[in-house]
Parts: sequence; structure tokens; C-alpha cells
Amino acid sequence: MADPTPTLFVHGLWMTGVEGMLLRQRLSSYGLLLTTFRYDTTAETAADVVSRLATVIRELGPEVPLLGHSLGGLLILRCLAANPDLAVGPVVLLGSPVNGSRSAQSLARLPGASWLMGEAATRELLAGGPRVWTRESPLGVIAGSVPFGLGAVIADLPLPHDGAVTVAETQLHGASAQRVFPVNHMGLLASAAVARAVAGFIRSGQFSD
Repeated sequence: MADPTPTLFVHGLWMTGVEGMLLRQRLSSYGLLLTTFRYDTTAETAADVVSRLATVIRELGPEVPLLGHSLGGLLILRCLAANPDLAVGPVVLLGSPVNGSRSAQSLARLPGASWLMGEAATRELLAGGPRVWTRESPLGVIAGSVPFGLGAVIADLPLPHDGAVTVAETQLHGASAQRVFPVNHMGLLASAAVARAVAGFIRSGQFSD
């Protein structure tokens, strides 16, 4: 049996990576060894996170696949833009609002929001888009369409959305492929169908139909 393929996972806002345990188990059945890049989502600056992330990617070696959920996907994009010399494998974004987040904009208007969100999230989630993918490595975008989550409570999100991020906010110009699954924002990490799509994209650079 071939050795498992190391894959780096970057979690989202207010998360620790533990929430990706089921996804890790599912991906292991496809021969992918998921390693989590952990960061303090409210205490670290985006610059510090990106610097550490670049170091970890270099340590894992060239062509390492990257998987980012929500804010994690934005930090991956920021890291790769700041380090054009980094050679990476396929990249998959799960529910990452690459064009800015309406939910975050609504949250930012609440008292204490800067403390609650932290600098990294404030910088990345409120950034306007659109961002553009120009690397040769394939990039796949996955979004959810079940409108259940905190974002739907604090913001008037246009359908379709996953309860936190709209499908339109995830669309990245230059992406190799984009898919929408009937799950909510956190369900992107628990869905067997999403895990299968992620594994297929990392293996082949495309989503299987």
C-alpha cells in the first residue's frame, strides 16, 4: 500500500482543529494524512499566522496539498500571495468567503467585535474582493447551501448560503472547479460527500462527477 499523502488543514475562526476530527478520519480512508495547522484565531495577527504557516508548508516539503475551512482558506491564500516561492500541491477551500463576508460585516458592528473577532479575522473576513487564483496548482472551491447557522441570524444573507457564508462569497476567479453541497457551514467538515470530493480533488486536481 502506498504511503499516505500528507495534507495540511487550516481551521477557521473560533476553532482549534478538533472540529476536523471526523474529516480527518474520512480522508484517511482515501490515503490522506491530515495534519492541522493551529493558530489562535483571536490573539494572533494575520501577519504572524501567515509567517508560521509558510514555515510549516516549507517543512512539509514541496507539493503538499492544502485544505482550508472558512477563515483558514483565506489565510492560505494570504500566505501563498505573500510567498510566491512556495511550491504547493492542490488546494481546496471549504466555505471560505474569498470575496468578503456579510456575516463578519454585521458582527463587526456589534460592541466588542474587535476583541471577539481578533485582528486576523477582522483583516481577512472584511476584505473586499474579488481575489484571483493565478498559480499553476489546481484550486477547488466547495460551498454549502443549507441556510442554518449564526451568520443567518446576525446578517441578512442572500440565498444560497450555508448559515455563515454565501455561495457567491466563495466563488474565486481562476479556480479549477467549484462545487456546492447541501450542508451548512460546519457540515462541510462532517459530510462524507464533501470528504470524498476533497480527496478526489487532492488526488487528481479535479472533482469527480
